[in-house]
Amino acid sequence: MTMELIKTPLNGLFLISAIRHVDDRGEFVESWHHDRYRDCGIEDTFVQDNVSVSNPNVLRGLHFRHPEPQTQLVTVISGQIFDVCVDLRKNSKTFGRWHGVELNGSKKDQLYMPAGFAHGYCVIGHDQAVVHYKCSRLFDAKSERGLLWNDPEIGVEWPKGNWIISERDQTFPKLGNIEGIGP
Repeated sequence: MTMELIKTPLNGLFLISAIRHVDDRGEFVESWHHDRYRDCGIEDTFVQDNVSVSNPNVLRGLHFRHPEPQTQLVTVISGQIFDVCVDLRKNSKTFGRWHGVELNGSKKDQLYMPAGFAHGYCVIGHDQAVVHYKCSRLFDAKSERGLLWNDPEIGVEWPKGNWIISERDQTFPKLGNIEGIGP
C-alpha cells in the first residue's frame, strides 16, 4: 500500500493522504510508518507527540519555534479545522507566504510541515476538534514564539467567524518584526 504526498504552493509543505482501512466494523488508519514515510522523503525523527482539544470557534496560532525550529506532522482525529502554515524560512522563495487547508477527522489526512513554518488553526463546524501532532523536538518554553494571526502583511484568509483567541495569540508581533528562521 502506498501513500500519496500532495504538494502545496509552499516548498516542502505537503498534504499526505491517509492510508485507511474501512469496513462495516469501522476504520483503521495507519498514522505513522517509518519506512513508508522515509521512502516518500520524510526522514525526520519525531520525539514527542501532542494532542490538543479545541472547542468550536477557537483559533490557535500562529506558533513557531526559534532558535530551534521543529518539523511537525499534524492529523485531526475528530472534528474539523482550517489549518494554516506560514513560511518563515529566511532564504525560502516563499518566505512570508501562507497556505491553508481543511483537515477533518473523517479523512485523517495529514499535514507535514518542515522546520521553519509558523502554524495555526481554527475549529470550524459545531464539534470540538482533537488534533494530534508529531514533533521533531521536545517542548522547550524558551523556544516558543508566535506571529500575529491576522497580520495584514501575510493576509491569511481565515474563514469568517467569531473567534475565541488567547490573549497571548492576540499580542504576537507582525512578520516585519521577527527574524526569519534557518537557511
